[in-house]
Amino acid sequence: MSDKKTALVISAHAADFVWRAGGAIALHQSLGYEVTVACLSYGERGESAKLWKQEGMTLERVKKARKEEAQNAANALGVTDIRFLDLGDYPLRLDRDAQDQMVDIIREVQPIWMMSHSKWDPYNTDHMNTTRFALECRMIAQAWGHNPGEKVLGAPQMYLFEPHQTEQMEWKPNVFLDITSVWDKKRAAIECMQGQEHLWNFYTNVAENRGNHFRRNSGGMAGGRKAEYAEGFEMIFPQTVDELA
Repeated sequence: MSDKKTALVISAHAADFVWRAGGAIALHQSLGYEVTVACLSYGERGESAKLWKQEGMTLERVKKARKEEAQNAANALGVTDIRFLDLGDYPLRLDRDAQDQMVDIIREVQPIWMMSHSKWDPYNTDHMNTTRFALECRMIAQAWGHNPGEKVLGAPQMYLFEPHQTEQMEWKPNVFLDITSVWDKKRAAIECMQGQEHLWNFYTNVAENRGNHFRRNSGGMAGGRKAEYAEGFEMIFPQTVDELA
């Protein structure tokens, strides 16, 4: 029986996994996990304005540039398995074929945990549709009657990473992860995303703020554990424990 530890991050667009979960990805890679990143689209239409402002730009050139950026970012985070499903964006085409493809990936990876976007995002419906899609695919991957004979999925936790405009998204973090030890890797990955340079400092500030929340929630005024940078997540499913902490 394999003792390999695996995780799966499902990203609507090619940059989302970097801003929102790059620290978690790099940290777990350093802990011996094999983290698979599945990018449903390149974000070629809706999240590549800087590229489209260049004279003579084409859709295929945008896709190529975005793929290169995401691959470079994955390399910076230590990821060796990044998948590009090329489902288009604005809107994503999440049809039955895409569903079957994702279920196959989930069953192949057999993740201990999964990660995707907030449940609600009126500013970018690709994001919230990705999470609904991910939850449906998780459910199907658990079904013994779907492609009988394949190994079915267990019950991986689904973590929802932080959206861009947190207060508008009905997202409430209940997990803070210290990413200080891998911050240099996340920042390097952030700087790979040349098409969205305006977000580099924004997500640095987010990580610093979540570091403060980690310190307060790990000990408060009594003396919390030091953490310069952190990421916040919202868990979907209950934890099963033998002792309360």
